[in-house]
Amino acid sequence: MTQELIDLRNSITEGRYTDALAIVDELEGISKKAIIRQIKSFIKILLIHLIKNQIEQRLTNSWAASMRYAILEIQDVNLKDTKKSYYVNENEWQILIEDQLTLAIGDASLEVLNGNLKRQQISQMLNQEQLLLNTTELLTMTYNYANRELPDIIDNYLAKLPGGEDWING
Repeated sequence: MTQELIDLRNSITEGRYTDALAIVDELEGISKKAIIRQIKSFIKILLIHLIKNQIEQRLTNSWAASMRYAILEIQDVNLKDTKKSYYVNENEWQILIEDQLTLAIGDASLEVLNGNLKRQQISQMLNQEQLLLNTTELLTMTYNYANRELPDIIDNYLAKLPGGEDWING
């Protein structure tokens, strides 16, 4: 990116504004790609813990904290600097979730039931439709609630997952 900034400076000082705008477009693309990569990473974390919850039918403080953290980070990263638009719109989550699902199943297989199941076994056991629904509902919350409200909303949602009632009641 350093070279792009040098080229941008040179283009502006030399009056080559079309070149400068092309470089700005390239930098915006690089930035958006990095943000989407970061969002995908948080989606994977969310999926791993939702998979563990679904297979083991329980919820731990650690899993809830990881899911809450992932969702709050997605909310923060997804909102553009203008605070008026998003990198990923509400109707665009499905493909990002599906892109991360296989990776999340593989990583979850190392932890679910003490790592005694293979990725294929977990994949067969999963209710993927329910998993996608839970993930999408949690991600949709990032558009509807302020950052300070969202942790309580997330906890209320998690309390309805398998084992959630025991978790919320301590």
